[in-house]
Amino acid sequence: MFIILGVYEFKAFSSNQSTSNRYIQVQLLGVNDFHGQLNRYQRVSGNLAGGAEYLAAYIKKYKQKNKNTLLVHAGDMVGGSPPISSQFQDEPTIEFLNLLHFDVGTPGNHELDQGVNEMKRLIYGGFNKKTGYFQGSTTSYCSANIINKKTHSPLLPPYVIKKIAGIQIGFIGVVTTETNLYVAPENRKEVEITDEVAAINKTVKLLKEKGVKAIVVLAHESAKSDQTGANPQDALVEMAPKIDNEVDVIFAGHSHEYANTVVAGKLIVQAYSYGKAFSQVSLQIDPNTKDIVKKQAKIIITSHEHIKPDQETASLIDKYEKKLGSYFNQIVGNLPVEKTRNQNANGESPLGKMIAESEREAIGTAIAFVHQGEMRENLKKGDITIGDLYTDLPFGHSVCKVILTGSQIKLVLEQQWRKDQENDMLQTEGLTYNWNPNAPIGSRITFIKDVNGQNLSPDKKYEVAVSNYLASGGDNFSAFEKGRLVESGPQVVTSVMHYIQQNYPRH
Repeated sequence: MFIILGVYEFKAFSSNQSTSNRYIQVQLLGVNDFHGQLNRYQRVSGNLAGGAEYLAAYIKKYKQKNKNTLLVHAGDMVGGSPPISSQFQDEPTIEFLNLLHFDVGTPGNHELDQGVNEMKRLIYGGFNKKTGYFQGSTTSYCSANIINKKTHSPLLPPYVIKKIAGIQIGFIGVVTTETNLYVAPENRKEVEITDEVAAINKTVKLLKEKGVKAIVVLAHESAKSDQTGANPQDALVEMAPKIDNEVDVIFAGHSHEYANTVVAGKLIVQAYSYGKAFSQVSLQIDPNTKDIVKKQAKIIITSHEHIKPDQETASLIDKYEKKLGSYFNQIVGNLPVEKTRNQNANGESPLGKMIAESEREAIGTAIAFVHQGEMRENLKKGDITIGDLYTDLPFGHSVCKVILTGSQIKLVLEQQWRKDQENDMLQTEGLTYNWNPNAPIGSRITFIKDVNGQNLSPDKKYEVAVSNYLASGGDNFSAFEKGRLVESGPQVVTSVMHYIQQNYPRH
């Protein structure tokens, strides 16, 4: 492992003016995990940041600094989006990327939320019965490890080559294999996500055969580091030594973390999420060898203090806010305290508890399970609008009543722990249980009791409220599929809305 605060040189580099002048200066500006946050702002160190109009202003400003600039993204630009994007099938976000003329992108796991056909429609254009015809993306998309199950070949081009100042730069896209767990089975039935490193190295070989020496990976895969570049960790850091050394730069995503570090000679960057930052990667390329001789990066916060919003983007936002209308501004209730999604040691949270209770009431069961990925944001103290709820619960999941035996419920709970993966704890209502963290995975639950303190009987049947996502085995909770679906209810967001209206009315 070799770390130098986000800067790496792998051949002798002289600061001599005549030497540096002959190198071509190329700038890559990268975004990851935007999630359609067109009109949503975040606080970074106490200052407002994010919002498409501010991100656009920064990108346009930095693009002017170097004519040899390419805009790239590492996936999850759509999916899990607030109403301004989700209510229009995420077309507004693609319009925004088109407005900025993004050059290359790769799908993240959330691009597959609505299935392969909808992902391809947003990329290539096509008809949707809700929104009509859409022209598609002007960005070149690539992915080397989303494999079409019928043809056994990549669903999208595995790489894209962009020529800039006479130099060919190859871009390879990959998405985390966790996509096989997190995208609902019906939405990825046509594709399989294969090993990232194998897909990258196979594609590097193809690029080398074409004489491409400058290679960049767009990886919807987690990485993080300290602000200094020290303490690199997560999946991409483990993969880096196994990736072909011809790869110089890796744009990361998925974990919404900060990364600006060098591992095994590869510069790895990730710019948080939601457009509150972007990555600026500066490259020096030798025009004779066509190879990158120097690379360094900065993660730039899109602070509102230092720039005026881009008016072209502001007009796009205004157009869709008007189309959205006033419905999502309606106040449904008033929360006396913030309901956070932050999990305690048992994996439970105040927001998860409220969602589970709303699902139990909506479909009439004593037991409910909620997965952490259902919720995207905390619900703030005070007035709560319909828009707040759709932003927090953007996936359109519905509440289901499923019949499970006691032994099947135990199996569900055992699946919270998985080999070689982080724990995936469920919010559980209507049950109490205990586990032994030192016991083997699959045998950790020591007891389960119902609301009356009675042990669950292995053969007895229990009515359970879950989302249709969990009912279909989402998040790799395959035990739910062993149950019998007996009733479908309202959307989860609707059940939470009714719960707040009844329990926390506005005074």
